[in-house]
Amino acid sequence: MPTSQHNHALFDTAIGRCGIVWGSRGIVAVQLPQPTEPQTLARIMQRHADSAEAPPPADVQLAIDGIVALLEGAAIDFTGVALDLDGTSAFQRRVYDIARSIPAGRTLTYGDIAKQLGGVELSREVGQALGRNPCPIIVPCHRVLAAGDKPGGFSANGGVATKLKLLAIEGAAVNYTPSLFD
Repeated sequence: MPTSQHNHALFDTAIGRCGIVWGSRGIVAVQLPQPTEPQTLARIMQRHADSAEAPPPADVQLAIDGIVALLEGAAIDFTGVALDLDGTSAFQRRVYDIARSIPAGRTLTYGDIAKQLGGVELSREVGQALGRNPCPIIVPCHRVLAAGDKPGGFSANGGVATKLKLLAIEGAAVNYTPSLFD
């Protein structure tokens, strides 16, 4: 049986207990909190069954410290954090690169990113790529909004409410009026 190629660790943040998965080439995944710690760990193991719990090396600990600080309101830049996005397509990586360039407290729309990639008609594909983002916070998909600066979707636990909480922590402006259907 091969040895583990990835390691993981759980850590506390202002929004709950998060997880991180890494390998020799960088961070593979960030898991936002689930309702309980066992559920957060189960979600990591569902996607990275080959990972073993381990103390984070210095570069991963720096990323963890950055995530913790950002979730406490600090403006942290994660563009220098090494990611291993082997399981993603070239299009997804281009979307993630653009999302990583959005500073804390600022936003772009799916259409803004689509235009940078060739045309507004790619907006749906941009949204799908962000919905599959394996490294939320480091790839700040929460900073990407729907047309009219409305929140759009968010696939993490808590959905749009979690996205709005992250944006509020960063001081970003969002056009959001809850409806009876939210």
